[in-house]
Amino acid sequence: MAGEENLKERIRSGQTTIGVQVPYNATKSQIEDIYGKDDQYNYISVDSQHNPLNETDLVAVSQAAQDLSIPVHFRIKNTYYTWQIGNWLDLGPSLIEVPQTETEATAQEAVDYFYYRQFGRRSWGGAPRVGIAENPERLDYAEFWNNYGVLMLQVESIQAICNIPRLIRPGVDLISWGPADLTFDREANTSHPLSVSDDACVEYAAKVLEGTDTKLMIRNYDWTLRDKYIGMGATVLLESPKP
Repeated sequence: MAGEENLKERIRSGQTTIGVQVPYNATKSQIEDIYGKDDQYNYISVDSQHNPLNETDLVAVSQAAQDLSIPVHFRIKNTYYTWQIGNWLDLGPSLIEVPQTETEATAQEAVDYFYYRQFGRRSWGGAPRVGIAENPERLDYAEFWNNYGVLMLQVESIQAICNIPRLIRPGVDLISWGPADLTFDREANTSHPLSVSDDACVEYAAKVLEGTDTKLMIRNYDWTLRDKYIGMGATVLLESPKP
């Protein structure tokens, strides 16, 4: 963990931040191999929304990444599990993503269970937590975490995109993109102005977030699309590993 970059500060300052996906059960050597393919990577990502959830594997991949001073992004299983965010954070990730966020209630519940008191209501505990070795005292760790962890809410429908002004609030660092499910929703709402294309939705979201403390994250997958989405206003990207 020592020397691990504070992504929250980096993201809040608007610096370009790039993550790369790794297998859910990636070993330390696999992480090193994937991460070493590009010196612009800033974090790795594992996903439970569309993969079997194995908490033992999450601890293992988080510990391996901590040994390499690499933050771990973890997309939780389902929107309705926001109450469990604190428990998953106890297993070692540094970034949490809530899929299919639609409502203010979900956004607030995510904030509540992501942060420690007095800002949130996350419960104390968890030996694998990132940074606990350097900040073993309760209040010291709570202050560290509240200024370190990154919370993102994924919007995957036209309604969610229109709700962005009501979703963002103190503690929400990123609005992230779900292009596949959004495409389903655009196809079901062809009369809506935002149904015309994914790019139109991205541009709308970037404009809404302009001047706020919350930034835009895009799953660009293909590293050759970096400049496109950065030019559209995204500052955080998530890519598939380079070959």
